[in-house]
Amino acid sequence: MFCLNFVKMKIFLLYISVFLFLWSCEQAPKQNQNSPKWSKEQSTALSQSIAKEEEIAIKLYLKNRPDWKMTKTASGLRYWIYEQSDGELPNDGDIVKVAFEIRLLNDSLCYQTEKGENSKFMVNKSDVESGIMEGVKLMPEGSSAKFILPSHLGHGLLGDFDKIPPLEVLVFDLTLNAIQK
Repeated sequence: MFCLNFVKMKIFLLYISVFLFLWSCEQAPKQNQNSPKWSKEQSTALSQSIAKEEEIAIKLYLKNRPDWKMTKTASGLRYWIYEQSDGELPNDGDIVKVAFEIRLLNDSLCYQTEKGENSKFMVNKSDVESGIMEGVKLMPEGSSAKFILPSHLGHGLLGDFDKIPPLEVLVFDLTLNAIQK
């Protein structure tokens, strides 16, 4: 009896050994040896392509708004200060209080401050969109402006992981209510 159980045990172990051997011999996941090489030139070409597409979209958007007298900066920011005041301009390090509305080019609302409320940030010291940092320095206190931010001046390749999708042009309507030195 002991001999028979011993033989069965050996056969069982042999089967397990063969199974484990065959299982471990399966091909390991191959690393993608044909992964594309991405060059600086390809990155540049992609960025230029995105910029051209956004430029076309912005021009079409503005064609439907002929009363918006936009000025374009070297960075690609477009702005129009439609309510001008005689207040002073903010400087780096000043805290500004603003009311705003953010929309996409299809006019869908992403964010806005509550009526009578302000959002505040420090000029050139906060994590606010770079296009807004550039634009708010052009606005005297008490002014209101429209800004169109290409994606590279807004939330870029990733969006904000909430209401602003990746690679979106943003339209801001912003009022600079106060500057604190």
